[in-house]
Amino acid sequence: MARRLRPVGLDFIEVAPTRLVFSGRTTAAPEDVYRALAEEVEGWPRWFRAVTLARPTHGGAGREVKLAGGVRFQETIMAADPERRYAYRVDETNAPGIQALLEEWRLTPSGSGTHVQWTFAADGPTPVRFALTAARPGLGHSFRSAVRALDLRLAARRRTADQGNQTDPVDPVDQ
Repeated sequence: MARRLRPVGLDFIEVAPTRLVFSGRTTAAPEDVYRALAEEVEGWPRWFRAVTLARPTHGGAGREVKLAGGVRFQETIMAADPERRYAYRVDETNAPGIQALLEEWRLTPSGSGTHVQWTFAADGPTPVRFALTAARPGLGHSFRSAVRALDLRLAARRRTADQGNQTDPVDPVDQ
């Protein structure tokens, strides 16, 4: 049974009773990572193993997400700052006990790649907060695996684009 969660603003990312923060790095540029996160929503299951379905709703102002194991979310996009930040609030879920949930992806240039930080901010009764904190290692593993898979996917896309842009060298004698 889906339940409505308490609506929270972007400031919840800093004040939530449970904040789990994970970081990783990609060789892809921030604009490519942002595009995969915010503009290619339906592609999430291809690189984030825990996600079995992701699709935009409400003309791109929301998302519907299903996770392995049957957890479902209806979300509202709270921030879509190209190349910098993508955040969404869960409005409705079938996950028990959670009262409020906001996730934020921050992107920072790092050399020729991107530093990716994912913050999972939640509220619920003490047992739920304890369970989420206990789930930190699994969530961290899921995040790191997803970032690696996304990076491989974006690198393959870059190689394909680079191969498509190659032209035959012109022999100066033929000019």
